[in-house]
Amino acid sequence: MDVIRRFLAAAFGAALLAHAPAFAQQKFITVASTTSTEQSGLFKHILPIFEQKTGIQVRVVALGTGQALDMGKRGDADVVFVHAKPLEEKFVAEGFGVKRFEVMYNDFVLVGPKSDPAKVSGTKDIVAALQKIKAAQAPFASRGDKSGTHFAEVRLWKDAGVDIAKDKGPWYRETGSGMGPTLNTASGMNAYALTDRGTWLSFKNRGDLVISVEGDKRLFNQYGVMLVNPATHPHVKKDMGQAFVDWVISDEGQQAIAGFRIGGEQLFFPNAAP
Repeated sequence: MDVIRRFLAAAFGAALLAHAPAFAQQKFITVASTTSTEQSGLFKHILPIFEQKTGIQVRVVALGTGQALDMGKRGDADVVFVHAKPLEEKFVAEGFGVKRFEVMYNDFVLVGPKSDPAKVSGTKDIVAALQKIKAAQAPFASRGDKSGTHFAEVRLWKDAGVDIAKDKGPWYRETGSGMGPTLNTASGMNAYALTDRGTWLSFKNRGDLVISVEGDKRLFNQYGVMLVNPATHPHVKKDMGQAFVDWVISDEGQQAIAGFRIGGEQLFFPNAAP
C-alpha cells in the first residue's frame, strides 16, 4: 500500500507541475498600449497598485497606437489602452473591442530649439506655427509610425493646409520610432517635434529643446481603454481584462493616475465618466 500511495503522490505532484504553467498564465493579462504611457513612467506608478489589489499581473507591450490596435485586432492582447479616438471608435465598430471607455487626458506640445528658426515660440496657435515651419523649411522630427501622436500630427498639418505626405522635404525627418527616440533625434538635430506632455516632462536629453507652442485646444490628447472582444477572439482573458478596465476607470484607479507626478507636475488628468 505504501508503494501505491507513494506512486499516487508522485503522479499527483507531476500533474501539478505539468499544469503549473497554465495556472501561471491565467494570472496575467497583456495590455497593448502607447509608448507615452510606458515611457512617461505612468504604468510603473499605477500597475503595482492594481496587481496588489487583484493579484493579476499586467504585461505591457508599448507600441504606437496604430500598432497597438493592430495587436488587438489579431487577438494578441487582452486590453488596448491608446490615444486616437477616431481609430478607437472604428476598432469597436468593427467588432474588435467590446466598449471604449475614456480614462484620462493630457495635451500635446510643440517643442523646438531655443534659437526658434521658424519664429513660432510663445504662440498658442499650432496651425500657424506649422505653416511657419513649413515655409521656413525648419527641421522637423516626426514619429512617422502611425502612433496616436503621429495621427494627431498629420491631422494638425492638414488643418494647416499642408499635405505632409506630398509636401515633406529634406527638412522633414520621419524616425519610424517611439516618442523618446524621436525626441532624441529632435534634440540631436535641433528640430521641432510634436510630443505628448507626459513624455516631454519625463525626457532628460533635451539639449536646446524647449516648449515652443502649447495651450491650443487642438492639442488636447484623450486616452481610451477597451477590452478586446472575446466574441471575436475567444482566448481573450475576459474576466481579468475587464477587471483591469474597471479598475482604471474606478475612483481608485483614477486617483492613482492623478497621483502620478514628475517634479511636482501632474502628467495625466483622469476624466472617466462617473
